[in-house]
Amino acid sequence: MKILKKLEYCALSYGCRFVGALPTWFLYHCLLDLIYFIVYKVAKYRLSVVRQNLKNSFPEYSDAKLLDVERRFYRHLAEIFVDTIDLSNISEKELKERMIINNIEQVEEECGGKSWIAAFAHYGSWEYFGVSQFFSKSQVVAVYKPLHNQSFEEFYVKSRTRFGVTTVAMNSLLRYIVKNIREPRPLIVGLIADQSPNVYDIDHWYDFLNQHTPFFPGMEKLATKFSMPVYFMHIKKLSRAHYEVDLECIYDGKEVVEPHQIVTRYAEKLELMIRECPELWMWSHKRWKHQPKKGSEYNVKL
Repeated sequence: MKILKKLEYCALSYGCRFVGALPTWFLYHCLLDLIYFIVYKVAKYRLSVVRQNLKNSFPEYSDAKLLDVERRFYRHLAEIFVDTIDLSNISEKELKERMIINNIEQVEEECGGKSWIAAFAHYGSWEYFGVSQFFSKSQVVAVYKPLHNQSFEEFYVKSRTRFGVTTVAMNSLLRYIVKNIREPRPLIVGLIADQSPNVYDIDHWYDFLNQHTPFFPGMEKLATKFSMPVYFMHIKKLSRAHYEVDLECIYDGKEVVEPHQIVTRYAEKLELMIRECPELWMWSHKRWKHQPKKGSEYNVKL
C-alpha cells in the first residue's frame, strides 16, 4: 500500500508540474474551458447543491440571474482547478503579481509586534494566501483541514509550503499557538472561517444569506483567549487569476465583546463581499447541511 500511495503521489505531483509548465495562455483559456465543460456540462458537479444554495441565498434574484451566477461560478471553479495545478510550478515573482495585499505592513504596525488572525473564506483563490509571506515580517500560518487521501494531503501541503508558509492542521492549532505565540517573530494565523462545523461544535446560529447558518467558534475563541486582533480579508478580483486584498480590523484584541460578536462581524463582512461578486464564493459546498430543530432553543428567527 505504501508503494501504491507513493506512486499515486508522484503521478499527481509530476503530472501537475508538467501541466503547470505549459504556457499561461493555454492553462487559463484552453484548459480552463475544457475543465468548465467537463465539470459543469458533463459531470454536472454538485449542480443541485449549487442551485439550491443560490436560490435560498438570493430569493430576490430572477431565474435568469440565478442561472447567470451559476454559470459564472462554474467558470470560476474551473479557474480554481487551474490555480491549484499552477501553484506547483508558479514562480515567486508571478505569485506576487497574482495577489496584491495593499495594507499588510500597516496592519503589522497597528498590531505592534503581536500575532494576529487573517480571517478569509472560500472566496476568490484562497490557495494564494501563501503570498502573504512575501509582504510580511511575520510567520504566516495556513490552517487547514487534513484530507482523507494521503497523496492529495501531501501534494497540498507541499504546494502551500513552497514559499515559506507553515501549515498547521485544525486539530493541532491550539497546541501550535501556545508553543509559538511568545516567539520573537509574530504569527499571522490564516483561518478559512466559512466552513460548516460538525453538529456537536454548533453553539450559535447566525443570520447569513437569508438562512440559519452555523460557523466554527474557533476563530473567536483564539482571538479572545490570546488577545489576537482579527482582520477580515476583503478580496477583489482584478482579472483572471489576479486579485487584490484589503485587510479590515473587526477585533483589535483588546475590546470587551459579547459572545459570538466577532463571528457575527465576520459573517456580515463576508455576506457583503459575496453579494458584490457572488460567483467567487464556493457554492458547491454543503454549507447548510445542519439546521436548527423546530422547537429547540436554537430555533431563532431571521
